[in-house]
Parts: sequence; C-alpha cells; structure tokens
Amino acid sequence: MKEKKTVTLSEREMMEDGILTQKQMTTIYNTGACESVNQQLCSSFVSILAEEQDLRTKLFEVMSERGWHQPKEADESKIALVKQKFINH
Repeated sequence: MKEKKTVTLSEREMMEDGILTQKQMTTIYNTGACESVNQQLCSSFVSILAEEQDLRTKLFEVMSERGWHQPKEADESKIALVKQKFINH
C-alpha cells in the first residue's frame, strides 16, 4: 500500500490561495448580481459580493503588513495613458 503524502502549505501560501479564491468568488457573485432578474436575488448577490470584497481586502492588508504583498506604484504617465484610452472610447 502506498503511503499518502501530505503537503503542508505555509501561512503565506494559504493566504495567497485565499486571495485567489476571493477573486473567483467575487467574479461569480458579480455575474450573479448582473444576471439576476429577481431584485431580491440580485440584492442578495450584491450583499454577499460586498462581504467577499471585504474579506479580500483584509487578506491583502494582512499580507501587506507582513511584507508578502507589495503592489508596485503606478507610474503617472501610465495612469494618464489609461485615462486617455477610456476618455477616447
């Protein structure tokens, strides 16, 4: 009989997985809200979406505090290019 190998994730890996999961969940709830014909169902999706966004934000904050998530500052010229792109369309 083969031995089962267990994989142990670090705290950082678990948090990274949590963030990826939250991103997927927010996409699903957002789609549900956008496609709901029933207003009560739509409101439920929007409420859950907000909770999922809050959880994602908290995960990012904890990871940032620990130095595990260091987003790069956007260059002002790149921001201007993106703004111009959307203004022109």
